[in-house]
Order: sequence, then C-alpha cells, then structure tokens
Amino acid sequence: MGADRSLNRVRLMVSSVCMTVASAVAAPPQPDVLVIYCDQFRYDCYGAAGNPDVKTPHLDALAAEGVRFTNSFCTWPVCTPSRYSLLSGMYVRQHGGFTNRATLHPTIDTYPRDLHRRGYDTMAIGKMHFTPPYLDVGFSRLLLSEQNGRGRLVDDYHRYLRDLGRVDAIDIIDQEREYRKDASADYWSTFGAQVSDLPEALHSTTWIGDRAVEAVGAWTDKPQLLMMGFIKPHHPFDPPDPWHKMYDPDKLTILPGWLDEPLAHDIALRRGYFDNRTLTEPALRRVMAYYYATISHMDAQIGRVIERLKETRRYDNTLIVFTADHGEYLGFHHLLLKNNYMYDPLIKVPLIVKFPGGRLGGTASDALVNSVDVTTTIVERTGGKPATTMMGQNLYPIAAGTRPGRKIIFAESSRAIMARTHTAKLLYHHDDAQSLFLDLKSDPLEMNNRYRDPAYVERIAELESAMARWSLFETRRPVHLDASEREIDQPNVPADRGVLEKEMLRFIADKLRR
Repeated sequence: MGADRSLNRVRLMVSSVCMTVASAVAAPPQPDVLVIYCDQFRYDCYGAAGNPDVKTPHLDALAAEGVRFTNSFCTWPVCTPSRYSLLSGMYVRQHGGFTNRATLHPTIDTYPRDLHRRGYDTMAIGKMHFTPPYLDVGFSRLLLSEQNGRGRLVDDYHRYLRDLGRVDAIDIIDQEREYRKDASADYWSTFGAQVSDLPEALHSTTWIGDRAVEAVGAWTDKPQLLMMGFIKPHHPFDPPDPWHKMYDPDKLTILPGWLDEPLAHDIALRRGYFDNRTLTEPALRRVMAYYYATISHMDAQIGRVIERLKETRRYDNTLIVFTADHGEYLGFHHLLLKNNYMYDPLIKVPLIVKFPGGRLGGTASDALVNSVDVTTTIVERTGGKPATTMMGQNLYPIAAGTRPGRKIIFAESSRAIMARTHTAKLLYHHDDAQSLFLDLKSDPLEMNNRYRDPAYVERIAELESAMARWSLFETRRPVHLDASEREIDQPNVPADRGVLEKEMLRFIADKLRR
C-alpha cells in the first residue's frame, strides 16, 4: 500500500514536470514590435480605408491581417507634441511638449524605455523630431532622417547626402523660412507639389526603408523593437521619379468636404502655410496626385520590411502598429496641410494593429481610441505593466469587443481643446468667439457651427463639463526645452554638433546658390 502511494507520488511529480516543460515549450517568445509612424497622413488615404484611388497594396494586406481602427485620434495635431504622446502614453498637457521645439523630460517613462528594461533591443530609424536630435527616450540606437529645424543639420540622412555632394533642395526651401522666401513661382503655384530633386535611391523614404530592411535582417534572438518614422507624406509633396507619374490628377476623386471657397471662420482663424484662399481645384488635384505618390512610395518600403520579417520568420510573432502623428486637410473646407480647426481629416489618424499570431485579423473597430492607447497596448501585449503615468487603454480587448472604447476623445492644439463623441464635437477656443460645436450625425462634413444654437445648449453643456473635468485632472505641465539633455551614446551621434551645424549650413547655402 505504501509502495503504491510512493509510486503515485512519483507519477504525479513526473506528470507535473512534463506539464511544466510542455507549457514552457508551448509558450511563445516575447513578441517583436514594429511601429510604422508617418507624418501628416490623412486617415482615409489608403485602399483598405475606402479611398478609391490611392494604391497601397502592402498596407491593405496588413489591414487584412490586423485590426483597422476607424476612429483613431492624435492628442495634438502637430509633429513633436503628438510624437511625445505616443512615446509616453501621456496627453500633451502632461508631458509638456507643446511645440516642435520641446524636450521630453528624462523622468517621463516611455514604451521604448519599458521594453529596453525588459530585455528588448530598441532602435528607431527616420524622423523623430526630438530636441536634442539624439535624445535618449529609451532607444539604444537612432538612425535619423529629420526635416524641420536643426536636427536636419546633424542627422544621419543629411550627412549621407552631403557625403554624396547632394542636398534635398525642394524640402529645404519648403521647410526653412530663410530659403522659402526665395522659392520659385512654380513652388507657390503648385503648393509645393513638385518632383523631387533627388533620385528615388536617395530620397528619404527609400533611405528609411533601406535601413529598416537592414535592421530587421540583423535581428538577433533577443526580442526586438523597431520604430520607423517616415517624413512623408508631409509637405512638400515631392515624390521622386518615376513615382510622380503614378496618378493622373484629372482622374482622381476629390475627397468629401471640398468647397469652392473656404468658410469665413476658417480663414479668420488662419489663412494657411500657403494662402488657402488661392487654392484651385486643378492645384488641389496636382497636390493629391503627388501626395498619393509619396504614400505609394512609402507603402512599397513598408512592403519590403514586412517581406524581410517573413523571410526571417519573425512576422507571425511581431506586433505591428501603423499610424501617424496627425492628418492632412487635403482640400477639406478648401484647406491644405494643418494649423486650422481640429476637423476630422486633421485630428483623425490611420491606425492598423497586427497582433501576434494573427489574432483578430481582418477586423475593423469603430471604437473611439487615441494614440496613448497605442502606448499601453505595446507595453501590455509584450508582457509589461504600464507606468502609472500612461493614460491609455489596451486596444486588444477593445478590438475583441470585451471592453468599450472611450466615450469622449480629448485633444488639444495651441488655440483650443477638443471633446468629441461618436456624434458631436466641441472645439472650445481661448477666444470664445472662435469656438465651434458640430453635430456630426446631421453634419458629418463639419460645415455648420451650432455653438450659439439654443437647440444644442444641453449637449454643449455636457461636453463643456466633461472637458472641464479632463482639463483639471490632466494637469498642464510647463514646457521643457533643454537642447543639452542627455542623448544616446552611439558612434553615429556627432561629438561636436556646433561645428557640424556650421559646416552643414555652409554646404547647403553653397548648393542652393548654384
């Protein structure tokens, strides 16, 4: 009898060990993470989102294997503030990066820092828009391709062009006031829609794609994080040859919301980077053709990276996020670019999430979500616990339908705060005369301001109350700007930035004079 009990105990121990071993074998490794981040990408400008013209086969394939969130919003429709929100999972009033010249405070936790602490190799390639350029936010390696500001004077991409004796002149003229004042008549008449002065092989989009393909091909057995930051489709609209020939402007479908002239309150708020009043339909069509071409060029690079993931058998266990820092009007209300009211084409962003193992693949969610939710999702889906400062919700249960999205989305700009539900939007401006209330159910194109309409008093009061609670809870942090903040320690980070900046400025001036 005692021998039987001993034998049973041994069997149970062996069975337990076998189950433990089997469980360990069955458990998948930590997923790799690929974040594809674009600049100024309108939410409906890829095929899977229903756009009738733009060709994006690789994004469409990603959407077919992931979840497409149709109501995703950024926190602030400007580059750096929005980027810091994605990194930190904090609203802009929390992290304090209110402008493109701001520094994310070193005490703020980020998803790259979290993943790095848990054993991930962390790398970012492309546009980051940090101050200082190689700011340490948790990436061990940075290969930068910047656009606006002093970052372009020291980044890897522009040093690469300089070594080849080249400059991206169209981009410099569009981005820097010093040179923009002398721009050609063609630049102004086309609203910056010109063929790139660089061949495809040297264009920033290709450069970023090339480095990302190399990086993925070099992944080790450690879990990996790669963030790709594309400059495009941000203006100037300068696709390289032959991409600029891809779309016939006359055959494109003008997107919903185009008007023959701007609304009075839009122009009163701001006339635009270009004067929006001078925009014509032919000019818009050319802009659309070139904007779409930059998207298709970028889509091809995304396809190359995904193909490398598949070749190295990392694709199935990679969490892939595709999104943008903000949108683009692209003719909505007769506007171009950004810096006006937070209408949906500006404040909404594309969002595709491909979860490891193909979970929830090929689905769409209309839940209200925003970029801080992306941060929390990356941390939790890789097995981490979000910092208490991270304000997001995990997108997986939202997509699965086991948790609701947000009832109200909040966002800010330099002038206003937005509170948006599925059916209404309040844009409360510091100058109350510029505030808007939009009934999205009856007015989806946001044409009619009902802010002073007595019929909407109660609905406006509800959103004002919610906005007041959110504003008080999300305490506004002072702007932090420190160009001497700690940067990563890597061989490609310039040791003497001041000397390099002066050399680059002389090089650019010499090239543009020729």
